[in-house]
Amino acid sequence: GLPAALPALPLELTVLYNFLLFTVGASDSAIKGEAEGIRQGLLRVLEACGACGQDLGTEELWEKVLQEVTVEELQAPLHRLGALQAAWWLAASQLGSVAGLFHLLSTAEDSGRAHCSEGQNELLSVIRAWQVPPEGASLPLVQSAKDLKEILCTTAAFLQGLQELEAGNLPTALSLLQEAAGGFCSKKILAQIYTCLGCCAQRMGKPQTALQHLKRALQVDFQCLPALSHVAAVYHELGETDAELQALTLLYEALGKNPPAAASSSPHFLMQTELLVHTPVLTSLLRHHHPSEVKYLLAQRCLQDGRVADAVEHYLDFLSLLQEGLQQQVPLDGSSALPRIPEVFLEAASALGQAGRHQDAITVCEEVISRTTALIPRVLRVEERLEQPECTLPGAELAGGLLSQKKESLCCLAWRAAGYLHQGWAWARLGESKEAVTQFSRETTSGGCCVQVCVCLRVTENLQPEVEVLQKIRLLALIGRGTQFLELGRHKQALLDFQYSLQLSPGDPAAASYLVQTLWKLNRKQEAAVQWQKFSQNCSGEDGQQQGHGRPLPLYLVSCLEQAVFPHSEPLARSIQDYLGAAAQDTSS
Repeated sequence: GLPAALPALPLELTVLYNFLLFTVGASDSAIKGEAEGIRQGLLRVLEACGACGQDLGTEELWEKVLQEVTVEELQAPLHRLGALQAAWWLAASQLGSVAGLFHLLSTAEDSGRAHCSEGQNELLSVIRAWQVPPEGASLPLVQSAKDLKEILCTTAAFLQGLQELEAGNLPTALSLLQEAAGGFCSKKILAQIYTCLGCCAQRMGKPQTALQHLKRALQVDFQCLPALSHVAAVYHELGETDAELQALTLLYEALGKNPPAAASSSPHFLMQTELLVHTPVLTSLLRHHHPSEVKYLLAQRCLQDGRVADAVEHYLDFLSLLQEGLQQQVPLDGSSALPRIPEVFLEAASALGQAGRHQDAITVCEEVISRTTALIPRVLRVEERLEQPECTLPGAELAGGLLSQKKESLCCLAWRAAGYLHQGWAWARLGESKEAVTQFSRETTSGGCCVQVCVCLRVTENLQPEVEVLQKIRLLALIGRGTQFLELGRHKQALLDFQYSLQLSPGDPAAASYLVQTLWKLNRKQEAAVQWQKFSQNCSGEDGQQQGHGRPLPLYLVSCLEQAVFPHSEPLARSIQDYLGAAAQDTSS
């Protein structure tokens, strides 16, 4: 409450500088908001000089103080306080304000040095050109202005590198991040910078360089686990599955351990880069995976690579993790790498089936079927064109909600249908053709009606992926049921299923081959030969083009697609060619 006095202001401003640093260091959390203490200090300076600035914003206040206050004894305390203000602005990503402040703090000689290096980076140039005020022996500082300047340089380079990375200006981002890596920071921040360098190099199409940066991050601080997850992603991009799985395994093991206390690699500073850099892009790049996510990635990659035994083990481990509580294992912010849980169950069933554990696969699918059946409406209409209206129009929220509800219902329908499909193939592999026919029929009768409606009507593009999956499931179920009818000697019923399959997906090679085989078994050899010739002509043309287009199948359907492949192409082709050759000889004779 005492009036401001010029002789006491150097001490007052130094105490304020130390107090703000102690406050920051004690909180040990990211700096946010305005530094009100700095503003009050500047107003005290103006008061002592007979001026006021209550109505000014922070930037205007600094400009007024530095231009009007010329007392020599106040210059060093004001410069130190200016460096603290720059830290607060850097934490708020107000880079333009920081550059403007250091232009004000710099002398004419300093500005000349800054202008010389302006071609590299203006903000870094003006910070480096700033002359650190000398420290008085009678006024000790808890953190020197020289150290604070180095931290500001590192932070400015890091923040700008992140901004350029987010904007897609990768060469500039790489240069700034390399600048930050050579700056003054802790091991923790250095590892984060190298992680960002790795991500930048990966986006530039330089995976080997990315690996070097990411490995460097782990050498600096092995607790920087996001670097390990990025290593796995780079190996995935390179197609090096062994290395990718090894990285994921290390990541899963590391997540299961309590991290040791981080060892300090440098003297402790109250103001650190950690407190100034907390942007959304950095949070995204350094997101920590949950153990269940990594376990799922291990299971998925093993299944995709044909390592069935390992995939089964990982999927079962993942399912046991779910029993511990899904909300504790998976983040709820939409950033998780996990698919929907029914899809994971179906992938597990696929892995179990490929491993020959058909009864277990049936049990897992029954769980999916029982939990999704109650969520499927008796009638599902998808013919309306629920175009997304403008947000400002009345009813926009309602239309979006209806579309989302239909999408969810279609997903549940697809999951249940896929469960029946997997059960059908499992019973087929167990030699139980009648039970297999029953399960395949459940799919075609319970979901088939809705699927037919979807096929015949114009479907909004937002629902197209779900409809395509349902069509594929029904196609595979019809082929599967047809194969089991063949096993039971019910050739006419098999023929109908293969004909329906071709109506659903004209030119499908598996359905076409089974149709030809069934006609052959029914002694309708002339029809079989005609159909075979027709499909053989299209095989290298339209079919090959069809396989190259369209959305990829969900992973849980890949094994079903493989099981539906016709296994006797060459013997059937030889039989038909012999028949056609004999028919040609009879005709010529």
